[in-house]
Amino acid sequence: MHDANLHQAIQKQLRGMSPVDDWPELAELIDRAVTARSRPCWEYPGAACTAVGGQAQAALPGAAAIFCLLASIYLVDDLLDEDPKGLYHQVGHGKAANIALAFQAMAGLVIEEADLSELARADVQGCVAKIAMDTAYGQDLDTREICGEADYWRAVATKTPPLFGGALEIGAILGGAPEYRRVLLELGVMIGKLVQVSDDLKDALETPAHPDWKSRNNNLALLFALTAEHPYRGRFEALVPQVFDSSEALHEAQELLVHCGAASYCTYQIVETFKAAKAHLQEAKLPSPEPLVEILEAHIRPARTLIESVAGPEASALL
Repeated sequence: MHDANLHQAIQKQLRGMSPVDDWPELAELIDRAVTARSRPCWEYPGAACTAVGGQAQAALPGAAAIFCLLASIYLVDDLLDEDPKGLYHQVGHGKAANIALAFQAMAGLVIEEADLSELARADVQGCVAKIAMDTAYGQDLDTREICGEADYWRAVATKTPPLFGGALEIGAILGGAPEYRRVLLELGVMIGKLVQVSDDLKDALETPAHPDWKSRNNNLALLFALTAEHPYRGRFEALVPQVFDSSEALHEAQELLVHCGAASYCTYQIVETFKAAKAHLQEAKLPSPEPLVEILEAHIRPARTLIESVAGPEASALL
């Protein structure tokens, strides 16, 4: 199902739920697609469903549930990151939090109301609950101080990967091929890691300064620059507090991210994760893997462009 058509189908399904029509802010967010730089993850259940030999239409309840979970996660992320573009600036902290809770509840309700076998319903509900729990824990870890790379990877494992992995796992269940659940869950986790590191590098190089500079140890590029042994570390540490007030300080700090090896280290992680995901997908021997190949390519394209801008064409050619 094409993205625009899928979003319309999700809209129709969610707008019919009570009390959406009496909650204008909630209804407005349902009508507005959650922003995504590449292929949105609510398409994943349909892609996975097709890949295992099912029909994409059968994955619509799963797509709607992932849409709701993603909306909830974005709303909470904005609150935690104090994002200047966050919805809470328009509606207030309390109302934004309540809308996030509503979306999380709707993810379960849409599965409960779907025409599914009892076994499939229970399996998908379990996936939805696990995604919600893992990402909530990941968001809590994001509020804590990360002291080193081991802490960073522990936090990453509970952020984007559970959502992506669970979305593909749901697609396998709704496609009538639960034997592929594990392999697609693992693929989604790899894609989630790739996206997380790519986003970290992009956010660190963004102008004006991204909110990641406030919780800098939660961003792999910034964490590397602050903790790895390199001759620029003292200067970088001195610049970090200035990046929101001085464009010159931000520009110099971003140049140091390249010179100290932080950008190269992120590039290495992106390349290795992409290779692992590609090999994993080939080894899975799915009936129709093409939709999942497209998802992997959709996420690597912006990473390839980003890597070329900081590390040159030779590095992006590795992808």
